[in-house]
Amino acid sequence: MDRKSVIGFVLLIALATGYIFYSNHSAKEYQAKKTADSLAYAKAHPQPVQNSTSTVIKDTTTAIDSTLPAAFRGAEKLVTVSNGLVSLNVTTKGAFPVEANLLKFKTYSQKPLLLFSGKQGNRLAFKIPVDGKDMWSDELYFTPEQKTGTDGSTQLIMTADVGAGKSVVLTYSLPKDGYMMDASLRMIGMSEGLAKTSEIPVEWKTAALSTEKDLKNERTNAQMHFRYQDGEHDYNTISRTPKKSIDKELQWMGVKTHFFNSTIIAAEKPFKKGAYDAAEPKEDSSIVATDVSTMSIPVMASNDFAFNFRWYIGPNDYKVLKSYNYEMEEMIPLGFGIFFFVKYIAKWAILPLFNFLASFISNFGVLIIVLTLIIRLFLSFFTYKSYLSSAKMRVLKPEIDELKAKYGENQQQMGVEQMKLYRTAGVNPLGGCLPMLLQMPFLLAMYYVFPTAIQLRQAKFLWSDDLSTYDNILNLPFNIPFYGDHVSLFTLLMTVSSLLLAIYSKQMTAGQEMSGPNGQVMKWMPYIMPIMFLGWFNNFAAGLTFYYFFSNMLSLLQQFIIQKFFINEAKIHAKIKENRSKPAATSKWQQKLEEIQKVQQQNKK
Repeated sequence: MDRKSVIGFVLLIALATGYIFYSNHSAKEYQAKKTADSLAYAKAHPQPVQNSTSTVIKDTTTAIDSTLPAAFRGAEKLVTVSNGLVSLNVTTKGAFPVEANLLKFKTYSQKPLLLFSGKQGNRLAFKIPVDGKDMWSDELYFTPEQKTGTDGSTQLIMTADVGAGKSVVLTYSLPKDGYMMDASLRMIGMSEGLAKTSEIPVEWKTAALSTEKDLKNERTNAQMHFRYQDGEHDYNTISRTPKKSIDKELQWMGVKTHFFNSTIIAAEKPFKKGAYDAAEPKEDSSIVATDVSTMSIPVMASNDFAFNFRWYIGPNDYKVLKSYNYEMEEMIPLGFGIFFFVKYIAKWAILPLFNFLASFISNFGVLIIVLTLIIRLFLSFFTYKSYLSSAKMRVLKPEIDELKAKYGENQQQMGVEQMKLYRTAGVNPLGGCLPMLLQMPFLLAMYYVFPTAIQLRQAKFLWSDDLSTYDNILNLPFNIPFYGDHVSLFTLLMTVSSLLLAIYSKQMTAGQEMSGPNGQVMKWMPYIMPIMFLGWFNNFAAGLTFYYFFSNMLSLLQQFIIQKFFINEAKIHAKIKENRSKPAATSKWQQKLEEIQKVQQQNKK
């Protein structure tokens, strides 16, 4: 180590030591000031001592001055509110849920599913202005009162009496059946403090717990979602964008994991602005992501100010989320980017059919089989047209070979003559491509639907114990790059069936191969892609890979049946001869293509 490095190292140690000393000293001063301010305010607003309800208080500071308002003394305890779907533990210090148990779900290890748990990682606090001082609501003690509403809801009313006729009231109303909790913040007798500000800061802290088999996949799907007041929905993946400030009015903000979310919604007036600061704690495998979100509530001077909000704590179930009419179903990715159109097929076709089948088929493996059969039946007409076009091209193969031999390397002239041949024979060269392209949106829709369908979560089928994640028949003692540390049998079957389909399809498309360098690439692409997908899909949902495997097997069966029983190449050849005897009708597209080819040929000369 040279002299400069030694000096630099010593300076770093000195700076670090000084910073630690300064931070410790400042923290002590801040805490002393904070305690003094709270005691000064409490002593300025004393409450009479009620002997009939006196309690033995272990806290020495509180015991010294028993005239403190109730909000500044007490013992923290948990109050439970629940329905048949969710159970919440609410702390009396701060009046916010510190634990959420989703009763209809279990973790992958079959433990109670806690979406979040523990006061250290979870917090909902409002900055309350009282007589020129700001107090965070989680510093106050609240008195709980439970009631049952006329609609069967469970109401928890939490009141913090800060003295002099002033109080903070947080109310939570859990419905008899549902995941959406109504809530409200009331500030009574605080018009003087509210007149000095235009907004109340809100801080929402949460630590989303791991509930699934694959933590890496959970973190890949960990996102912050928000909907602006103008109706626009937006989101950020936490691993890519851990921080963001939002200067627009917000209707809601939510923390989403793979299958669950916790979302706070402004019921009437929107939040003025917001921000989030999230992270994925690499050292703690029990937590998917942590987040501290801040929002601002618009206020006006009133002796009884109220802000109503709602809090969704539940599953990413498309049907459930859509029922609340906040467009929270947009949290579920069903197609985006260049594949944005796929989400409409998923929403309007796949999901309704899936939910309909789920209403009477309890085994989701069987449901996938039935769903695949229905989709294949629906697309069978396009499949037949594609195979028929391939058969026509096979019949024309000898004549196409003659053209290749005649024009050799003159690709432009070859193209012109080939188009003439297609036109006189009444064959559309794109006849085999277009029907197949029409099937692609359905395949892509499945790519989005199956990994996000909460109905497949922990659904067992054959050797898979959870169709929403990968099936592993073998755990490897090492990690293979681009593959993983396990073997998915459904992915292997999908790969093998894809290769078989490629081999069989090649026989049916003989004579349609592209020439030149691109032709060589396309020739091997059907065999290369399944091998590439073997590594890609090894970590995908078993429901998806099983669907692709079964769909491939149906395609093989369809091809065999159509070729064996529905396509007669002798009749096709006779039909082509008949077409040649008729005047050839040229489409506008063919005319344009031939004109372009002629111009290119002339320019080449």
